[in-house]
Amino acid sequence: MVYDPQNIFARILRGEIPCDRVFENDHALAFRDIAPQTPVHILVVPKGAYVSMVDFSAHASDAEIGGLVRAVGHVAREAGLEDPGYRILANHGADARQEVAHFHVHVFGGRDLGGMVRRAPA
Repeated sequence: MVYDPQNIFARILRGEIPCDRVFENDHALAFRDIAPQTPVHILVVPKGAYVSMVDFSAHASDAEIGGLVRAVGHVAREAGLEDPGYRILANHGADARQEVAHFHVHVFGGRDLGGMVRRAPA
């Protein structure tokens, strides 16, 4: 997967497309998903041009990695998800149905999220 600087998250980061921002630090931006899958569905996006967790973990600086992880924790706390629980998810590639080729983390919560992954035929 090749990074496309015209992807929707890159355009949001540049301010070309508006978002419902909930948090920002030097290394990450968090905003509400426009098609939420749960009552709370927030995306946390690193500001750097990374395609996936593999790319991010191999090439991001320690400050970028720390900034993203702290942003995820902050978002979960501020959304009131710490006690009832929440799920974080990062998709990678076609089999995981990654829709945007810019690494991002979903924060889901606000209801019982059920089991981890449905069993499917191999």
